[in-house]
Order: sequence, then C-alpha cells, then structure tokens
Amino acid sequence: MKNIVVIGGGTGLSSMMMGMKKIKNVNLTAIVTVADDGGSTGRIRDVYHVPAMGDIRHVLCAMSLEENETLFTELMNYRFEGDEDIGGHSLGNLIFLALMDTTGSFMGAIQSISRILNVKGKILPSTLDVVTLYALMQDGTLVRGEKNIPTVSNHIDKVFYQQHITPYPQAIEAIENADLIIYGIGSLYTSVIPNLIIEEISQAIYENPCPKVYFCNAMTQPGETDGYTLQDHVRALEKHSFKNPVDVAVFNESVIPDFVRENYEAEGSYPVKLEKETENYTVIRRNLIYLDEKGRIRHNPDAVQKAVEEILEKI
Repeated sequence: MKNIVVIGGGTGLSSMMMGMKKIKNVNLTAIVTVADDGGSTGRIRDVYHVPAMGDIRHVLCAMSLEENETLFTELMNYRFEGDEDIGGHSLGNLIFLALMDTTGSFMGAIQSISRILNVKGKILPSTLDVVTLYALMQDGTLVRGEKNIPTVSNHIDKVFYQQHITPYPQAIEAIENADLIIYGIGSLYTSVIPNLIIEEISQAIYENPCPKVYFCNAMTQPGETDGYTLQDHVRALEKHSFKNPVDVAVFNESVIPDFVRENYEAEGSYPVKLEKETENYTVIRRNLIYLDEKGRIRHNPDAVQKAVEEILEKI
C-alpha cells in the first residue's frame, strides 16, 4: 500500500483528486492551502477569524466516493445570489462553519464532512493559522492578499508570509511517510507555493527521499505566470523551497483547437511551453486536458489517474 501526498489547492487539485481516488491500493492525502482570502471564503475568514475553507471544501467533494456525488457537490458548491447577508456565500462554506461550531474545531468540520461524503483518503490543511499571503513584484511593488496577487500587471519575484506559520502536525507526518509526493495542478504562486513557504513543510519534503512529481498547468495564468515555460514553473518551486525539488515533471501536450487558443489569448493566457535545455528531472508528456461545454480547458481526472499509475509502477 503506497502513501501518496498531493500538495496544492484550487480547482486543479480537485481535478487531480477526482482521478486519483480511483487508484487502487494507495493511501491518499491532500495537503491544501488555506491562504485564500477572496469571495465567500474570505468574508467568513475575516468575520470569524478562521482558516480559509474554500479549497478544502472543493477537495472534499472531489474525493467523495458516494454514488450521488454530483448532488452533494452541487449542494456544497451552491452559491446564494446577491451580496448582502448570505448573498454571495457558498452553502458548503456555511455548512463548514456550522460544523466548526458544533464539533468545536476546523478539523472536526473536515472529519464530519468526510464521513458524510464517504471521502477516500485524508484532507489536511497545511496550517491552522489564519494566514495572509504577500507577493513582492520584480519592480518592488508589495501586494497583500491572495485574491489581489493575480490582479497586478507585473511579474512576481516571490511570495511569502510576514510571520512564522505553524504547520499542521499531521501534514508533516503525512509528508514524512509518503512514498510519492505530488505538487499541483493549480495556480503556481497562490495554490501550490503557499504550502511550500511554510518552512517545516519544505524541510519535510526535502528530507523524504521519495520521488517528487510536478503536474504543470496547461496554460499560463495572467498576473502569475505570464510567459512561463515548464522550466520556469519548476524554478519558482525551487526558489520557494529547496534545490532540485522535482524528480519528474508532467507536461501537457494536448493539441488545443485554434478557437480555444484565441479565446485564451484574448485573456492573456497561452499554452505553457517547454525549453529545449535538458534539466535534472525527467519530463513526461501526456494528453491531460479536455474542453468543457463552454470551451474552457479543464484537466482530465482520468488522464491524471493514468499518469500517476504509470509513475507508481516505477517506484
């Protein structure tokens, strides 16, 4: 029984876990950022001074084994209309907040929802601290708050927390016991790296000799990774963690239709490219994406599952 730890946040991590929960004979653990400070999650965080639960909610739904998973997911992700009182809030966030009150803790809420949804594996926050993410831009501009970072038309030099963050002990334990560690899929600077800049988490990853795999995003993200190649993504991981943090990088080679590419280019987003230089990690090319009903690029959970299974066979 192999122990797999996946580190990230956002919808990309949810897509990965939807596929990976189908892998047999593995123990899955998702370590999720709590740096989100936008939308419903941000409002609840500010009023009740609790860690962000939005990304964790998405991952809980993604890892559900219930046959009527879609119904639960729709309920958990239902958003009330308007912008006053409960307007704009996600029902799942309100349920999460209620369970925090009835169980007495953030982890109690996660465990309760895990039982209700029959979740495969564990979902752990990287920290239980209420954190604020900062970004220092290359021109010296300082941006406060995860939601604001992608809105600044600039290039990110580094992201950081202003205070020492206490890691969640079970997250460290899961990393120490991992047979495979995976970063991504997700926003590089606002989903993946917010976990790695917690010093003890990067240290635990560094000290574990198991293979480390990075699933790179298919498209660049405006305000975060403009013009980035796969190698640029890995360099950013290294800058925020330790030398040579990646053994295998999984790169999307799916052909993107011209009309889709043009729609993304209009938003300042382009396919991530490969540099020609040889790196000190293996690059695996796979078809990882599909188009949803609106023509938006989404990562294919089944393709992720297959890629991870191939990697597992070699360790």
